[in-house]
Amino acid sequence: MVAELFKRNRGNRDAEPHGPVEYIEPVASTSEWLKEHVVPTRSGTVSYLKSLFPFLTWIYRYNWVWFVGDLIAGVTVGIVVIPQGMAYAKLASLPPEFGLYSSFVGVAIYWLSATSHVISAGPVAVFSSLLSVILEHALPQLPEYQDTPWIIAGCLSVVLGCIVMAIGLFRIGFIVDFIPLPAIAAFMTGSALSIAMGQIPTLMGNNKAEGYDTRAATYLVFGNFFKYIKHCDLNAAIGLTALLMLYMVRWGCGYASRRWPQHEKMFFFINTLRSGFVILLYTLISFLVNRNHRDDPKFSILKSIPRGFQHMGVPVVNSRILSAVAAKLPSAIIVLVIEHISIAKSFARLSNYTIDPNQELIAIGLTNIFGPFFGGYPATGSFSRTAIKAKAGVRTPLAGVVTAIIVVIAIYALPPVFYYISNAALAAVIIHAVGDLISSPKSIKMFWKVSPCEFVIFWIGVLVSVFASIDNGIYASVAASAALLLFRIAKAHGRFVGVVKVYNTPSLRPVDANESESDTRNVFVPLDRSNGVNPAVQPREPHAGVFIYRLNEGYLYPNAVHFTDHMVREIKVKTRPGVINPYGSLGERPWNDPGPRHKSESDIDPTLPVLRAIILDFTGVSNVDVTSLQNLIDVRKQLDRYADTSVAWHFVGVKSPWARRGLLASGFGSENGVVKSLFTVTNVGVSQEKDDVKPESRDEEFSVDTQPEDKPGMTSMDTMVLPLLSIDCPYFHIDMDEAVRSVELELGLK
Repeated sequence: MVAELFKRNRGNRDAEPHGPVEYIEPVASTSEWLKEHVVPTRSGTVSYLKSLFPFLTWIYRYNWVWFVGDLIAGVTVGIVVIPQGMAYAKLASLPPEFGLYSSFVGVAIYWLSATSHVISAGPVAVFSSLLSVILEHALPQLPEYQDTPWIIAGCLSVVLGCIVMAIGLFRIGFIVDFIPLPAIAAFMTGSALSIAMGQIPTLMGNNKAEGYDTRAATYLVFGNFFKYIKHCDLNAAIGLTALLMLYMVRWGCGYASRRWPQHEKMFFFINTLRSGFVILLYTLISFLVNRNHRDDPKFSILKSIPRGFQHMGVPVVNSRILSAVAAKLPSAIIVLVIEHISIAKSFARLSNYTIDPNQELIAIGLTNIFGPFFGGYPATGSFSRTAIKAKAGVRTPLAGVVTAIIVVIAIYALPPVFYYISNAALAAVIIHAVGDLISSPKSIKMFWKVSPCEFVIFWIGVLVSVFASIDNGIYASVAASAALLLFRIAKAHGRFVGVVKVYNTPSLRPVDANESESDTRNVFVPLDRSNGVNPAVQPREPHAGVFIYRLNEGYLYPNAVHFTDHMVREIKVKTRPGVINPYGSLGERPWNDPGPRHKSESDIDPTLPVLRAIILDFTGVSNVDVTSLQNLIDVRKQLDRYADTSVAWHFVGVKSPWARRGLLASGFGSENGVVKSLFTVTNVGVSQEKDDVKPESRDEEFSVDTQPEDKPGMTSMDTMVLPLLSIDCPYFHIDMDEAVRSVELELGLK
């Protein structure tokens, strides 16, 4: 490109040997955009297909060191997921074995398409609780599945898997980014409170009391607990001591790790496996107490768990089930997606690697599509097991296969042991696990310090979850966040800016009278100093009749009128109209003009200037649309009538070629007969050999008053002056200084 322009310049006999080369930017075209962003290329298609199976990029480099790390992490997670899986299945109103099936499928399939090596997919507390709500909503409409609710769960899993996988395949996973952290924290906190409160009756043994609905709203469960507290039994002793032991082991290992850091790894594994240890201990106690009372145990136990995969088969998907669960699908999708993606992104940042959100959605989609074939219900990433997996030293996603083997062994070898597992102990495990999902006071305080509005949104989500339901809490927090986002866009503020001459200094010292001009520069700051500028510094306003207006957000249809109304209102306050009475007779005067009946020169402040030019700072604007540009056209006409002259409009920092195309199509940026007389240019060095001109391996810029240095291997070096922007758009400028000087030159102000 540089060489072509240089040849064109040298071929012009009337041009100076090192004179400027004209540059006219091609107009953005729809065909080019489609070719660049929509039409697939061969290499792009191959890359896309390879990205669907990320394990192909690392599996051939697998080694023994990786295997040892994966083995330790896989076994550790396997021991943890067995009691958790059964507990979460009961939380979902399903038999315990379905938690084991989901645990197996989650880790056995997810790793094939995963871009995160630490995520442990499987049953989780929040979605299990939501699934219980969905089943409670659907079963009255599907009485034939009262005894087989897992059929509904399997159908839901397939549907969710297909939807989530489609989102990933079509690369629209960015929609997850529209759900902010406070909304996620709100639904996680609300869900944790709801789950914990729902498990307390099981922990205390009064969940079977007649009239006690443990599936009601959280505040009702809490209130009714004290109403039915007299029904608590021996389960309370099991549950409370198990919960206390879980927290004691956790606190003790944390203290021991700090006290004896040389044994930190040992204490970590003891702490990680505390759930398994507690379940084994209380299973032993249960066996000793209930072995002679199998038909009438002293406290609630799991009882028979079938050996092996007893519910394998093709999942049932029909219109009746789909219609029954359709109303709950949005909340299920939100929970499934944001819980997984937020965990994946969080651990990716901690481990200094990146994930592909779209590929993660494909992986979790595949997991949920194939899960019901093995009897599983919907699965997603687990925060607690992912944290354990990361700390255990996992090296690759293949650790999931090790975990799957452990779960399969448990499914086939341990059902007789599962018979004596205490339901109160499982409730303690659930309560202990979801406690980590509750936002800490420090995090909530941060919400208040950073954004009080989002602090309120957080509490809206939590309170709705507690007083209504988890899915309503999700909708409330997401809707409130969306409303706040739209409000911020629609009510974005622009600012009039002025200039301050500044210089850099290594210390706070007075300005030297002989300070070099090259050390100074102009900065443009809001006239009201709203960006934190020292109040003692007074920015200098532009020339009389010239206004610089900075748009701080995208200029789109929600905020276009808000921007321009503010701009026009301030301009009319600081200027006078071009003519005293632009309407002529009283009959032509608008009804809403508040001025005196007969206007005269005494009604106008003669010291105010007439509007002459407007400079719009578009450096913060990435896109424009039809509505916003039409609004700008209308404002231009309005101000032309007000000033009784053609007001010059200049634009600074228009980034997008489509924004430039839109402005040009609307009559901005270029006018017939106007030749740009002020350019921002750069010198570019070009090597040449006789008549053949070849560009350097990379273009280099030189200051205007210097020449490029010769380099070894170059026969000669020539330079040419290149404009930075297209010369046929005299009202588009590279920076504010150029715009101000261009206005001064155009209006004869200097």
